[in-house]
Amino acid sequence: MSARASVGDWSRRQYLTAASTSAVLGSVGLAGCLGGARDENTIVMSGDTDFEGAMDGEDAETSIQEALWDAGLDESITVDVQASVDDTDQRMQNYQSTLQAGRSPPDIFMMDSGWTLPFILREQTTSMTEVLPDDVLSRVENDYLEASLETARHPVTGDLHAIPLFPDFGLMQYRRDLVEDAGYDTSEWDTDPPTWQEFAEAAADARDEAGIEYGFTTQAAAYEGLACCTFNEVMTTWGGAYFGGTETLFEAGDRPITVDSEPVLESVRMMRSFIFGDDASDTLDGYPQIAPSTIVQWTEEESLGPFASGESVMHRNWPFSIMDLGAEDEFGEDLGVMAMPYAISPEEAEFEGTGGSANALGGWHLTLNPNTDRTEMAVEVLEAFTQEEVMLTIFELLGYIPPEVELVADADPDEVGPVARYGEQIQQAADNAIPRPVTDIWPEQASVIAQEINAAYRGAKTPEAALGDLSDRLERSEVDVEGQNGN
Repeated sequence: MSARASVGDWSRRQYLTAASTSAVLGSVGLAGCLGGARDENTIVMSGDTDFEGAMDGEDAETSIQEALWDAGLDESITVDVQASVDDTDQRMQNYQSTLQAGRSPPDIFMMDSGWTLPFILREQTTSMTEVLPDDVLSRVENDYLEASLETARHPVTGDLHAIPLFPDFGLMQYRRDLVEDAGYDTSEWDTDPPTWQEFAEAAADARDEAGIEYGFTTQAAAYEGLACCTFNEVMTTWGGAYFGGTETLFEAGDRPITVDSEPVLESVRMMRSFIFGDDASDTLDGYPQIAPSTIVQWTEEESLGPFASGESVMHRNWPFSIMDLGAEDEFGEDLGVMAMPYAISPEEAEFEGTGGSANALGGWHLTLNPNTDRTEMAVEVLEAFTQEEVMLTIFELLGYIPPEVELVADADPDEVGPVARYGEQIQQAADNAIPRPVTDIWPEQASVIAQEINAAYRGAKTPEAALGDLSDRLERSEVDVEGQNGN
């Protein structure tokens, strides 16, 4: 993801209250000016507002700082989280300015997994392979979610340059009570999601039976989240791909452009059916109208509102919303969660790694500032973050999924909250995680993808025209990379 406001690694607090931009715009610069004024045993970490509060244990019986000490961090070392802007694009730009200027602190950066690789390629991170103890490095590489590790490695050397802090996955959340009242059996959806057609029929029938406004809400505005996540998921479940499958996600300049292939066209036609009904042009028969036309203007916050207020049956979002909506005073166990529906099986798909359920991968990493003069202490902090008790404390306080996803299944919902009820579904989403094709030209490509897909959804262009234009524009960007590389 490239923009928290635009992709959806939103946390509970970030949905409920927007951080004041004026209060945080200068936070990275402020951290860079702390210099010798800070305590000699303080490590400064640039993070988000949620993490800042949880580090100190605001309104909680424990804190991340206490968990770090309990995990073996020397108790003389404290971590000072400096909250950066919540918009991830702005945060990326702030980090880049700090690193280009050679500033420190921050000693540790909390980086979006969607744009960590460009920092690695610019040599603005420290190799964890070189600084972490061998046993810690081995545990991370063996036990952490592989899809997250792929976005934390140098694509050429294979060295690990970031420690995954938490992964995030797109999940389909739904009103189990309304769907079952409409006559559908959802008992197998937890482990075997329905096809998109079955999903759409259930959403339409449950909407009509309950007399509510929407069958399905999601995010389809012309923003980063459409390119990296919601369209990426839908396209992949139809067997489509931007660049010929998952084997070329991180290799710009020499890969096929397949975004105008038939599976991708079908995925766009399905979404148009959801918006306009199957009687409209460029739609698919048998896929009823279930979503409002306003989804083409919605990001995470806007799309969540109708579902949270009881006016939608199905809703695609990130796990953060489960923390509130799964509470007993909200939907409780009537909140169903499943991995994404699908159109074709992996065996039927033409492109490697596509077909079947697919859940967009988000999340955040920790990287070490190569300019820090406190490398040894910062590495001790990073090592402590890899301990199970720290992961579970972060899960309990913030609902962030542990990078060792298997820990979710062992968590106690009474301690962690409603997210722990859905460990099986979260594990399935992790197994089906689809990263965005992050390279140094992804920000430019994501913008183009979002514009063209949004135009096709709205009907400003036919699917064929939009995807044809998108293919041409992606081809030009890939040729430019080949030229820069001297190919």
